[in-house]
Amino acid sequence: MSAIFSITARDAHSRARCGVVTTAHGPVETPVFMPVGTRGTVKALTPHELRDHGAQIILGNTYHLYLQPGHELIARRGGLHRFSAWDGPILTDSGGFQVFSLVYGGIADEIKGRRPEHPARMGDMVKVTEDAVIFKSYLDGSRHIFTPERSIEVQHSLGADIILCFDELPPFRAGYDYTHESMGRSHRWAARCLAAHRKRDPGPLPNPDQFLFGIVHGGVFPDLRQTSAETISAMGFDGLCIGGSLGADKAQMYAVVDMTVPHMPDGMARHLLGIGDVDDLLEGVARGIDMFDCVSPTRLGRHGTALVRDQGRRWKLHVSNASLREDDGPLQAGCTCYACRHYSRAYIHYLYRAKEILGLRLVSLHNVAFLLALMADVRAAITAGRFAELYAAWLGRPLAV
Repeated sequence: MSAIFSITARDAHSRARCGVVTTAHGPVETPVFMPVGTRGTVKALTPHELRDHGAQIILGNTYHLYLQPGHELIARRGGLHRFSAWDGPILTDSGGFQVFSLVYGGIADEIKGRRPEHPARMGDMVKVTEDAVIFKSYLDGSRHIFTPERSIEVQHSLGADIILCFDELPPFRAGYDYTHESMGRSHRWAARCLAAHRKRDPGPLPNPDQFLFGIVHGGVFPDLRQTSAETISAMGFDGLCIGGSLGADKAQMYAVVDMTVPHMPDGMARHLLGIGDVDDLLEGVARGIDMFDCVSPTRLGRHGTALVRDQGRRWKLHVSNASLREDDGPLQAGCTCYACRHYSRAYIHYLYRAKEILGLRLVSLHNVAFLLALMADVRAAITAGRFAELYAAWLGRPLAV
């Protein structure tokens, strides 16, 4: 059992459970959604606003912080907590996801429109070897090398409370053979990450009490997911993540979680990487997931979409809609976030139409608060023995996991 995670309550009808992750910067009650601060800031929001609305832990992005402003600069300023003025727990990813996803997603200008199915076809943007990943910066085209050891070194310098091992992200369309090959490489890199983490000198580090989570791979293949879960679980990590390809749609993602969780230790925290839709959070909790992260609430906010609860289970309100021009109600009835307590839909609609930056701030704040409040309700429901009731009320179907 992980020394940093303890289970405090269980649901009688599913794998849902409540727990506490103990870190150097305070406890984290689970299930938890963590807002993503990609570049050391949750976009458009201050740490004070996050705390006031229930954020317990945030995520920082190793890849982006390594490229700008640089982990050495952050370390010289006491680590990411002090540099960003966030005094709560922080989790950093390894940078592996970004190295690959920027290529697969066509974000970099020079590769826009190309989505190779195999890393060997990525040209000069990224090259995978047994030892490392060689990639070009999306900022200036400069060449960089990430080894498992280098990723751990960068995360040590950032000083996050929870850090992740470096892994390869295969494309979701990868077949069985390449997924198996990639999984084996990620397992070997995981062992190297553990060795590097255990050799650290805690003296000069911003946070000597860091915990390292392993990442389970295997794509959409049940035997590979089982092998990876059992292999990573036995290596001595402090917690576990479900990563790699999660499939082509929500149904396949839920199937991947179902084929993975039974092979993960009950007493270790489980993090489903990069997931944050309302239905996905509830389905993940029901399947035994403890931790979630996603950029979606602030990304939606920047594009004028507010998270709301409606009977159609669509969860989204486009604040630029003309129907809101004279709507004096809040974004969400009953929401206690700053935006809903002080401003009307009509005013926020006006801000977006006028391209005023306050509009995107208010909707981003509301969206983060909406998900944080949902997870607080989930924790309370599990503890009270009424998670099935909450699940059915939100999703309009009975709990059947």
